[in-house]
Amino acid sequence: MVEGHDSPGGTGAARRSYRVTSFDVAAAAGVSQSTVSRALAGDPVVSEATRARVAEAARRLNYHVDENAARLRTGRTGTLAVVVLSRTGENIRDFNPFYLALLGSICAAASQRGHETLVSFQAERERLWGRYQEQRKADGLIVLGTSENRAGWDYFAELAAEGAHMVCWGVPGGVRSDNVAGADLATSHLIAAGCRRIACIASETSPQRQFTERWQAHAAAMKAQGLQPRLVPITPGLGREEQGRAAIAAMLAASGGQPDFDGIFAACDEIALGAIHALAAAGIAVPGQVGVIGFDGIRAGIHSSPPLSTIEPDFAIAGQLLVDRLLALIAGQDAGEDPLVPVRLVPRGSTARN
Repeated sequence: MVEGHDSPGGTGAARRSYRVTSFDVAAAAGVSQSTVSRALAGDPVVSEATRARVAEAARRLNYHVDENAARLRTGRTGTLAVVVLSRTGENIRDFNPFYLALLGSICAAASQRGHETLVSFQAERERLWGRYQEQRKADGLIVLGTSENRAGWDYFAELAAEGAHMVCWGVPGGVRSDNVAGADLATSHLIAAGCRRIACIASETSPQRQFTERWQAHAAAMKAQGLQPRLVPITPGLGREEQGRAAIAAMLAASGGQPDFDGIFAACDEIALGAIHALAAAGIAVPGQVGVIGFDGIRAGIHSSPPLSTIEPDFAIAGQLLVDRLLALIAGQDAGEDPLVPVRLVPRGSTARN
């Protein structure tokens, strides 16, 4: 609100207040009201000189765009919803930190693009909800989280089929890490560290494509080096660290308690951390007897004993790709091919050369 001046010659006249409008800004800048609207909305039709003149006039008059009115005109809320799927009954303290890091990058990218985020953690089948567009709570939806919640992924797949503006992490039509490049890096790193009998703890049946791609790329890299790939399937329904422990237990039981493998490529860091714990409990040295590498770049790997080598996606780019792909869908634009997030090798103590 901007206060007006007393009328000339008036004494004690009540001061009036009024709201500065885009017409006031137009008069101050010497342009039309429609030009003010386009300039402040970032319309490229408006020249940079005119945009600067309008912005300066708006600053001097302390004019701010009425966001509610703008949303009514465009039919947009300016909000993006993010649903994070977890396992039924899972304590949030046990939630995979990879998805929390990804959530943070999504919120940061949305904010940079002038959007708010509405975040919902969901697990139970009867409480799944994604109709944010219909209730005008958000313009679109990003879904990420555990592949173990199949009911959740089925529910959101149905919403996408109905035409909802939706982008998912790790599924066809969404955004995912460059799993092929990452698996190549991990496999080459283990081989360079002296590992030859490498087991891959992963899955070929996940509703997301991440684990399958990592296994297939690893198997191809092993064969290219004349080595035999070995898949150790994860046990569905367990937490990721428990899956890593269970995989090691099964391999040791089958080999009489002594490892018939000298390397582990785990499809995610939490599985790798569970594998390290199980190997330590069995008295098997990491990396002295077995080298271990994961995938995801979670910060917990820095503090494990030994610190976990990993393949780390670029989280900032991941958030940007998810948000930009969703904004393209909202705008009715072709989202293009499924984008891949670049990855890098982070070598640590768990794969130190034997």
